Amino acid sequence: MKNTNLPHAQPDLAPPPITRPIVRPISIGRINTIGVITLYSREVQRFMKVALQTLAAPVITSVLFLMVFSVAIGNRGNLAGGIDFITFLVPGLVMMNVLQNAFANTSSSLVIAKVQGNIVDLLMPPLGPGELLFGLAAAGMTRGFCVGLVSALTLAIIGGAGLPVHPLVAGVYVLLGALALSFAGILAGIWANKFDEMAAITNFVIQPLTFLSGTFYSVNRLPAPFDSLASLNPVFYAIDGFRFGMIGTADRPLLTGFLCLCGVNLGLGLLCYRALASGYRLKS
Repeated sequence: MKNTNLPHAQPDLAPPPITRPIVRPISIGRINTIGVITLYSREVQRFMKVALQTLAAPVITSVLFLMVFSVAIGNRGNLAGGIDFITFLVPGLVMMNVLQNAFANTSSSLVIAKVQGNIVDLLMPPLGPGELLFGLAAAGMTRGFCVGLVSALTLAIIGGAGLPVHPLVAGVYVLLGALALSFAGILAGIWANKFDEMAAITNFVIQPLTFLSGTFYSVNRLPAPFDSLASLNPVFYAIDGFRFGMIGTADRPLLTGFLCLCGVNLGLGLLCYRALASGYRLKS
């Protein structure tokens, strides 16, 4: 006999389909434009957050240099052609600030990231070595431009300097000089793993190159062979070309300085690209 006490079979109920939101992947082309802009914005905001230290402090230092040399030398330092010494000094101080701050921005960014342990923020995003190089170098140049502009306005008011004689030439040499020191800062930041190593590079390499580059004097007044040795300093050509753009006088031919700076930028740029691509002292 059929057992009538068994429960009736129930039809299988299929679970309702799970609807998932449609996630559209972010399209990244051959160049990650969004990533580069984000990196650049981050680096600019980093130094603008402490503008009193990054922008105002170099200007105050330049004003002190100008006051000291004005009192110590004054009219006794007038150069050939009747050029006033203070007029000669102002472009050198402005360019020195541009170069030193372009170097400081890129180098400090990498060293601080290493020390704090957040260098992974640069390595993890989908950014290639060329994109990293462009974002870091552009931010370093921006800081150099900002400091140079504030320094030029302040020193022009105090020193009585006028408008640039050749503004296009001055702009080209500011661009080349700031780019070269931004690249140098990237290399220094990659190599240095702590602040002591970074300070050694700044004190024994960068400062001597900027101070012994015709910032405070004309290299034509140096005795042989020091005048020839000064011509081997690429920072000298950046300051000399910028000074020509500002006041119309230079110690060396402009074409020589232009070609030297282009070669230095090309060499440093290739070294930075290779270092970022290999992860040297970044991924270890």
